[in-house]
Amino acid sequence: MNENGISKVNVLELIPQRAPFIMIDCLVHFDSVATTSKFAVHSDNLFFKEDRLLASGLIENIAQTCAARIGYINRMSNEAVKLGFIGAIRNLKINKTPKVGETIYTTIIVKEEVFQMTLVDAVVKLNDEVIVEAEMKIALSDKDSKEDK
Repeated sequence: MNENGISKVNVLELIPQRAPFIMIDCLVHFDSVATTSKFAVHSDNLFFKEDRLLASGLIENIAQTCAARIGYINRMSNEAVKLGFIGAIRNLKINKTPKVGETIYTTIIVKEEVFQMTLVDAVVKLNDEVIVEAEMKIALSDKDSKEDK
């Protein structure tokens, strides 16, 4: 799906996180292997310090891109959005952190899905520059994100 259609989907319908913990603005690409999100860095972000998005914010951005992918799959299947948890982060390389006003694009590529575990390679770009690379393992829960709210 291209950016024109998928970017109109309300990201809050795809992820369990709520303000002020939202680290993606929209999905811009989705297919069976790759998903890309877009995020504009604002100074009121929880993971913002000294004019830059912190490493923890970049990691959460990757995790929320994974969550949005699963949420989009759930939505297409008319299922509830499931809670997910970061199981592991490997080979994390942060070359640069974005400044306020800059927009990053995060792409995850699914390497493996077994039971309720998903292994992805993640790349975060600022303009055309790769600023973050990582491998992330996400564990899905059986629990719906709307339960107990």
